[in-house]
Amino acid sequence: MTVPTGRAVPFYCPYCGEEDIEPDGDEPGRFACNSCTRHFLLRFVGQRFVGQRFVGQGVRPVQES
Repeated sequence: MTVPTGRAVPFYCPYCGEEDIEPDGDEPGRFACNSCTRHFLLRFVGQRFVGQRFVGQGVRPVQES
């Protein structure tokens, strides 16, 4: 039995689109698709706010022209 983490789970495989997925292992966000036999990891990276743009590993303000 998996412990609820408060995060939404995917409804379909991002590769084949089938809904036959299940948690894969103990790592949160790790899933396996039984249709295409792929394993994938989903994780939340962050949010971008208005006026900011991602550059490499960091975030910098958007310069107005």
